[in-house]
Amino acid sequence: MEKVTSVEAYIELHPHFSSALHVLRNILINTELEETIKWNAPVYTLNNKNVVGLSAFKQHFGLWFFNGIFLKDDHNLLINAQEYKTKALRQMRFKSIDEIDKTIVLNYIKEAIDNQKLGRVLKPDKNKKEIAIPQTLKNSLDKDEALNNCFESLTPYKQREFCEYISSAKRETTLQTRLKKIIPLILQGIGLNDRYKK
Repeated sequence: MEKVTSVEAYIELHPHFSSALHVLRNILINTELEETIKWNAPVYTLNNKNVVGLSAFKQHFGLWFFNGIFLKDDHNLLINAQEYKTKALRQMRFKSIDEIDKTIVLNYIKEAIDNQKLGRVLKPDKNKKEIAIPQTLKNSLDKDEALNNCFESLTPYKQREFCEYISSAKRETTLQTRLKKIIPLILQGIGLNDRYKK
């Protein structure tokens, strides 16, 4: 996926939802949130803290609430899109522009802003175990500084995906095949399963 440099560019990548994305964006930019691009998508921040993200996929579009776990969700609109993986994130999904109730959406956004001001955020688990890098992958990273830098810039989740993929190989031939497959992905900053998440 090409690097997104503006919200307009992001919306252009999703022409089937462009009108709806403009509606959500207009609600967001009329709040005190600051519009930025992070992880190739629009993110709205308060004092440099992530509050809401705008997203679009093949079948749906919507908003990510970074600390959505704290929202009251009176209208039962929030889902945990990655059950057992994400703790705080909640997503509000839509399939068409007709499903957007601007007043309700704005109320959720305002509550998220208030929660951020109150410091209601889920703190990361400090006891998370270190990522165990398999020796074969470690050898490749040690030999190639650019590859190592790219690997280190990946999120811990993506790093763990690659490490588990390599360490689960039973045979040497499988291990080498997998290593050849993941090196270009690491260099491009693409996660192992990113293509399935669209």
